[in-house]
Amino acid sequence: MAGNSQRRGAVRKGASKKGASVGSGGQRRRGLEGKGPTPRAEDRPNHKAHKMAKAAAKSGGPSSRGTGSRGGGGRRSGGKASSEIVAGRNSVVEALRADVPVTTMYVAGRIDADDRVREALKTATAKGIAVLETPRGELDRLTDGAVHQGLALQVPPYEYAHPQDFIDPQAPGIPLVVALDGITDPRNLGAIIRSVAAFGGHGVVVPERRSVGMTASAWKTSAGAAARVPVALASNLTRALEEYRKAGFFVLGLDMDGDVELPGLELATEPIVIVVGSEGKGLSRLVRETCDQIVSIPMSAATESLNAGIAAGVTLYEVARRRAQAG
Repeated sequence: MAGNSQRRGAVRKGASKKGASVGSGGQRRRGLEGKGPTPRAEDRPNHKAHKMAKAAAKSGGPSSRGTGSRGGGGRRSGGKASSEIVAGRNSVVEALRADVPVTTMYVAGRIDADDRVREALKTATAKGIAVLETPRGELDRLTDGAVHQGLALQVPPYEYAHPQDFIDPQAPGIPLVVALDGITDPRNLGAIIRSVAAFGGHGVVVPERRSVGMTASAWKTSAGAAARVPVALASNLTRALEEYRKAGFFVLGLDMDGDVELPGLELATEPIVIVVGSEGKGLSRLVRETCDQIVSIPMSAATESLNAGIAAGVTLYEVARRRAQAG
């Protein structure tokens, strides 16, 4: 027999049907098989982010990035119930001064402390806010790459009221509600909340979609009024307005081309909902058709239109003045 077949121990056996099991080939092949996606930092027990998440959970604050708002800016995707991150030393100090609700303050390790950092730490400690020292890389991730300067705040999701909460026969005074149609600037929302509080309004209604939500910027602009004036979330604004009409409210839309000018408004002493449209498009078609009256604010020819927040404030003042005269 040719070759080494006559050597002892050189008998060739049939190959196993189960594949290679001797040597490193099979083991090496199994070692190259995928083990699934890498777990997030928060899910790895030995990672600092995991310990931070546990600490935040104990303090009642969310540990996720939330909406990643840069300095209290606009709402991100995920709905109005999302939490928010306020980033940057000035933004953090302003939010704390304005009593924006905060669950956690993140501070970069070995931060170069200045007056703003010292004030933020002192205020957070006095308010009982959890302060977590955070690696800069993790802070970059939490703030979605914003310029955080070593400071960030976690703002919890706002707890919205329901539009029907304002239909309460036991509520003091004549019902007065403001609804927003297409307002996207949180500063306008904050200014309107402030005016509602100043002139005896009962609440604000915002649509669930294509509208501003209660962000840290809206809280700051309201100058504390957001803690007293509830904001309701309507899944469908037109339907909510129809429900108000059924409950005895008059729905008044603000627009330049109105049926009646504000000084001639006779419905001011009735239960009303004032609808404020966006500066660019005004009232949407369906909302306009739902209104009982369209009210315009007389202005000089040199002024084309008013800011939505200012228009709401002027209208609320006139309603409050007329109600005071009526006794």
